[in-house]
Amino acid sequence: MVFGAFERMVSFRYLRARREEGFVSLIAAFSLLGIMLGVGTLIVVMSVMNGFRAEFLKEILGFQGDISVLSRDAPKALQNFDALAAAIRQVPGVVDATPIIDNQIIIQSERRWTGVAVRGIRIEDLRRNHDVADHIVDGSLDGLDDDSIMLGFQVSLSLGVHVGDTVTLTSPQGTPTPIGILPRRKSYRVAATFDTGFTQFDSGYAFLSLNAAQAFFAMPGGVSSIQIFVKNPEDLRPYSGPITRAAGPKAQIQNWQDRPSPFLTALGTERAVMFFILTLIILVAAFNVISSMIMLVRSKGRDIAILRTMGATRGMVLRIFFMTGASIGTVGTLLGLAVGLAFAANIDSIRNFLAGFRNSELFSAEIAFLSRLQAKIDPGEVIGVALLAFALSFLATLYPAWQAARLDPVEALRYE
Repeated sequence: MVFGAFERMVSFRYLRARREEGFVSLIAAFSLLGIMLGVGTLIVVMSVMNGFRAEFLKEILGFQGDISVLSRDAPKALQNFDALAAAIRQVPGVVDATPIIDNQIIIQSERRWTGVAVRGIRIEDLRRNHDVADHIVDGSLDGLDDDSIMLGFQVSLSLGVHVGDTVTLTSPQGTPTPIGILPRRKSYRVAATFDTGFTQFDSGYAFLSLNAAQAFFAMPGGVSSIQIFVKNPEDLRPYSGPITRAAGPKAQIQNWQDRPSPFLTALGTERAVMFFILTLIILVAAFNVISSMIMLVRSKGRDIAILRTMGATRGMVLRIFFMTGASIGTVGTLLGLAVGLAFAANIDSIRNFLAGFRNSELFSAEIAFLSRLQAKIDPGEVIGVALLAFALSFLATLYPAWQAARLDPVEALRYE
């Protein structure tokens, strides 16, 4: 649709309503404001939810890895794990492959006990895991050896122990003896505690050296799995085939997408619902555009009749009023994009300001990715939101513009 200079001039003149058309102008202003708020809010909410998901995955995958290689005969141990890990590290895109032992145990101090997941890992591999190594709050990895243990901060609080104290591990997998199966028990000195800020791990994990875990769980020369980290955990398709071939027929492959995650499922559902709800704001604003444009057409009946008698075609009238209504949607969408992107880019600064204004934290500091808001702006989503707003705005102007174009100038002048 090509707009001439005359059509643009008349259209922009109609956007500057006269005093008697103030109510029409007010509705148009509210329509523009509604589109701006709808677009801006949609961008902010979607960006924050993207950032929330990215932070959550970062915490989860920092502990559990992107892909795991397990023995096909589980719960048997995975043998020759060093050679297997070395072969997997040669796969393009693999950042690291770490042999680990994961198991559930009961841990107790002199007065208390709790259940935790204990992980056996080489100390040098643990140092490379920055999600843990960079969050040690007491003690250090230098003190972690085959006779010591590192606890999550919440675990140490629930047990009432500190670095240097002794805790006892009890495994439900017993050791056969002549008098029956006895539970495995061993005492370890607390060498360090870590606090990632993610309660699920800080209250449910402990670390042993790999040698200590192999001895305690009776897995000499074996591990329960190899934890693999890749460059792009969001798309695991390029890695699955090469890792499966490198692991061989005696191993099975699992990735983080195969693990049940009710939280991620709920987050995805909430994200879709929020998108639908916030889109309704734009839709309501689009209906306001229709109302204001219909009222404008009715108030401009005499002008339309004069334009038609002076030689303006139906197409020219349609384009004039289409441009008038589309201008409201275009300006509202562009302002919404600017506001939304500005808020999303500075969301954590805004959170800090509101927290200072209220003199309290907005979110619990127990959850790391809520103690700081991260907004991840997806260019594809931003473009999609803009196109949606443009489409709704332009569609909203078609009927009023068509109604103006089909107005009979004789009938319009008869009642003036």
